[in-house]
Amino acid sequence: MPLDSKLKAILDAERALGLPPIEQLTPKQVRSGLAQFMAKFQPMPEYTGVSVEARLIVQNGRSIPVRIYTPPGEPPFPIAVLFHGGGWVFGSLDAHEPYCRALATEAKAVVVSVDYRLAPEHRFPAGLDDCRDATLWVLAHAEELNGAPQQVLVGGDSAGGTLATAVTFQLRDHKDLPRLLGQILIYPVTAYYDPPTPSYLENSEGFGLTRNAMIWFWDHYLNDRSEATNPLVAPLLAPDLSKLPPAFVVTAEYDVLRDEGNAYAKRLNEAGIEVTHLYVKGMNHAFAASAREFPYLDQAHTVLRALADWITAIQQ
Repeated sequence: MPLDSKLKAILDAERALGLPPIEQLTPKQVRSGLAQFMAKFQPMPEYTGVSVEARLIVQNGRSIPVRIYTPPGEPPFPIAVLFHGGGWVFGSLDAHEPYCRALATEAKAVVVSVDYRLAPEHRFPAGLDDCRDATLWVLAHAEELNGAPQQVLVGGDSAGGTLATAVTFQLRDHKDLPRLLGQILIYPVTAYYDPPTPSYLENSEGFGLTRNAMIWFWDHYLNDRSEATNPLVAPLLAPDLSKLPPAFVVTAEYDVLRDEGNAYAKRLNEAGIEVTHLYVKGMNHAFAASAREFPYLDQAHTVLRALADWITAIQQ
């Protein structure tokens, strides 16, 4: 179907600013631009009822900043450990605060947002190590967070979705840990950019995330191209997807990552994993969680409510 008219207006307004493409910027410039945008962001009043706590957790001798969002109501709550998107290069606790507040409210869940280390200053696997260790900390402190170890999910959008898949791989074989309740994968990166899928070519530019931007992200994240075959960075290459937690997967029609996300959902299903897959027509890569688009798009709120219902359902 055609690009959604409201989304088109958002993209047209961004193009009118005449900003250079991301691949012509430095990571520092991209992060600065995002911080300036979030400084002007207007809070969403319907999601101001959650309590927010900034904490520095220590796991394996390393300090990891997190932000904990607790909804009103009576515990215990499910706990979603979320890893923000941003191509492993940018993104922040501030940039994802609107979405974390919304998810905590709609799903009646504690959300633990993880400020993992970013590339290129900290290339693979530094950020993944932080995400895994933060999840281990949450599992050990679930009751302190008004939840239970059996109620912990992991998730993320874009590169954060990739990190979530990798954490599920790493925790799957730990028989002394509770099984994760679920995984939330919002338009995840599941494969390297080369060879390109049809969606990489069809949606290479003009819809927000571009093919050239993805190349820029990958080149900053990996230490060497040989790492592109590692399932912890390209989950679609994992030989075995069995015994993973149930998955909620979102993909979008006008997204360079559409085909690899669809393929990963299909492989999970074929491995016997319970998969809820929402393929959203007329939308682009950032529609479901980015503060630039999520607050303004009806489809994003529909996906959010579906995710909240899914979290409720898998607890039963």
